[in-house]
Order: sequence, then C-alpha cells, then structure tokens
Amino acid sequence: MKKDSLKKYIMIGAFALILFGIASINFKSLDKTKTQISSPTLDTHEYDWYFNPREDGKQPSPIKEADFFKKYGAYYVGNPNEKVIYLSFDAGYESGNTPKLLDTLKKHNAKAQFFVVESYIKSNPELIKRMEKEGHLVCNHSKSHPSMAGITDFEKFKEEITSVEKAYKDVTGKEMPKYFRPPMGKFSEQSLKYTQDLGYKSIFWSFAYVDWYEKKQPTHEFAKNKIYSRTHPGAIVLLHPNSSTNTEILDEVLTHWEKEGYKLKTLDYLNNKK
Repeated sequence: MKKDSLKKYIMIGAFALILFGIASINFKSLDKTKTQISSPTLDTHEYDWYFNPREDGKQPSPIKEADFFKKYGAYYVGNPNEKVIYLSFDAGYESGNTPKLLDTLKKHNAKAQFFVVESYIKSNPELIKRMEKEGHLVCNHSKSHPSMAGITDFEKFKEEITSVEKAYKDVTGKEMPKYFRPPMGKFSEQSLKYTQDLGYKSIFWSFAYVDWYEKKQPTHEFAKNKIYSRTHPGAIVLLHPNSSTNTEILDEVLTHWEKEGYKLKTLDYLNNKK
C-alpha cells in the first residue's frame, strides 16, 4: 500500500510539473506579445520627411516613397478647404526666446504646439507650466532626439516616448497630449506603427525653412516672404524657437495671417476634424 501511495504521489507531482511548465510557456508568450506589439515584418527602412513646396496657396505634395504613413495616424497637413494653421515649435533647448514668443501668441490669442524633449521639460518647468496654462499643447519630441527609425527594439522605442510623458506629468500633474514629432523627420513604417501602438499621432509638417542656425539667421524680409508665399489652408507650420528672426517677426506674421482670414488652432482641432 505504501508503494502504491508513493507511486500515486509521484505521478500527481509529475503531472503538476507538466502543467506548471505549460503555463509558464504560455505566460512567457503572452509577455512577449505585450512587449512586441508591432509586427516584426514591418519595413524598417529609414525615410526623411520631405514635400514639394508650392507658392500658389495650395497644399504641397508629400513624400511619394512612403505613402503608407497615412495608415498609422500620421498627419502633415489639415483640411485643404479650411483656413486654419497649426503653428508648431520644435524645442531641444531654451535659448531665451520662448517667453517673448508666448507673449506674442497671447497678444493675438493664438494657440500653438511646442514639441519638446525630456531635458527641456526638466530644465524649464515654469515655461512648460505657462505653455499649458495659456492653452498651448506641449507635445512629445522624444527623450534624446534620435532617429526613431533606427530603434527597432520596441522597449527602447517606448522609453524614448514614455520618459517625456513622465517628465511632463511630474511638472504639470497632467497627461501629455498624444502627439509625437519624429526627430529630424526621420521615420520608417515600423516606427510609425510603434508610435501608433503607444497611442500617439505622428505629426509632420507642410511648411518649414532653415531657421535653426543661431549664428546664421535669415533676414526678416527673407523669412516673411518665405512664410507668406508658402502659406496654405491646413498648414502645419514648423518653426524653431531658438531663431531670433522668428521671435522678432512673429507679431507681423500673425497679423498677416489674420488679415488673410486664417485662424490658429491646436492639433486637437485637427484630430477631431479627421
């Protein structure tokens, strides 16, 4: 009887170990699925965002090689039949111009979006609070400004975005708006899918010009002519706040847009209209 009982317990124990092993494999598979949300078969080829600018008041044509970006909640322009402009600033560091830019925006009751990196938030908490308080959107521009197309590991990709979210919430107590601008405009099909999986819209642009070299700033007239000639309905305008020229001409530019019948809105308006 003792031998039979012992044999019975051994068989029960072995069966339990088998079940435990199967469960462990399933949990590991589930965990892997959670981590790697996106299909590993998506293209990782890196593209540089570009478009063919126009000076006839019409929207530019986007990059043809990567028309798949539309599938992943990516925008570069708004409604072609609506005189709305989405003004955005990409900020990697503070040059001292942002307070004046905010003053000018407030004067015109105009709203903008500021795409910032993690270090900007941590170094300028009061500016971040002011942006949010005055109705602007503070949006995600990554932790360290890398090519997101070059990050194929989902967890590393996720860290570039969620660390900025955390920094923003630590400063404001609020959730960060779910808009992401790929650093340098570099992207791949996989990076757009990863961004979408994290709940974000990828935001490109339909106007930009060379304004970021602080020691080689464009003249006021050159900048205004470039901006005015390429303004179009639904424009997503990309400027850099470290530009002294942008800071000095913004009042005139906003006045010009107002006279032309344009209204400045946030990306929340664009997202709700789509």
